[in-house]
Amino acid sequence: MSAAPGVLEAALDALDLPDPEADHLSEAEFLKRVDRAWSVCEQFDLQTEIWRGRILRRIRDRGQRRGQSRGGAFLQWLRERDISKSHAYGLIQLADSADDLVGAGSLDPACVNNFSKHAFLATAKAAPPVQQLVNTAANEGEWITRHQVKRLDDEFTAASSELLPDEVRQRTQAQVLPARAVAPLVKELARLPEEHQEQLRQELAAAPELDAVKAATRTARAMAMVLEAALALNTLRDRPLNLDQAMGEAQRLEALGILAEILRHARQVEQAASQLNRSWQRLGDLQERLRLDSGGDTPHLRRLLETLESLSGSPMQVSLGAVGGQERLHVEITISGG
Repeated sequence: MSAAPGVLEAALDALDLPDPEADHLSEAEFLKRVDRAWSVCEQFDLQTEIWRGRILRRIRDRGQRRGQSRGGAFLQWLRERDISKSHAYGLIQLADSADDLVGAGSLDPACVNNFSKHAFLATAKAAPPVQQLVNTAANEGEWITRHQVKRLDDEFTAASSELLPDEVRQRTQAQVLPARAVAPLVKELARLPEEHQEQLRQELAAAPELDAVKAATRTARAMAMVLEAALALNTLRDRPLNLDQAMGEAQRLEALGILAEILRHARQVEQAASQLNRSWQRLGDLQERLRLDSGGDTPHLRRLLETLESLSGSPMQVSLGAVGGQERLHVEITISGG
């Protein structure tokens, strides 16, 4: 999978980059030559990153074998080379993808060069039948882009998913419904419990049209957002609420999206309150510590600490300044129970 000696240099010499001042070149020809050169560079970049991922995987695995559960040696190695943890694990994922695709036997190792990096990762995540189609095309010398992989994956998903009613699946297979519109619906339906899936399937079976597919996708997305946000909200726990009925009422009002937005902001308020409580406790502890350490000859320091007591007291008093051109806004917040 690595480039033979001299291959990179030969490929770079053959790039034949167009002169930006060459007026005799049409815009189409100029862009065609630029794209061809870019593709050559991207091929070698993919090979390099796969091998870097394999190197990083070896370092990580050796640390884990020696009981370094927190990856101390691995993280130290990254820091010394100014490599972020997220970038390192992205390279490891790329190496894993290469091993999976080539190891399955359907992709010629030499044909890895026919993928863009993003297309390679997308292929590794695709369903096996899609991988087979893409790998066959790559083995035949075709240049594979992420757009091609996504199109094939959408077509397979839309034509085969059991989450769709038969009417929609058959119309997709017959190319009456576009796969690019049906595939997002499958992904959103997969996020819902069975009873909500069935509700939308019945509606689609009665009207398997493009507008209905798009509407069902929006509804499924909003339902999933409501359910996920409600599950994360402490305020709603152990309360006598019927979330399904509330969602149904919001759906009749065509306000599911608004309800999802309300719950998202409610979750943000809860998270902000939790952070506020931690900061408020820490502020009070630090103020008390500094107050005890300061002597009688620190009048300015003590005056500063006294001024900040409006934030560390209960209720705390917070000045938000002028909001929206209005007068200065002051807020009082009481923290109880700890």
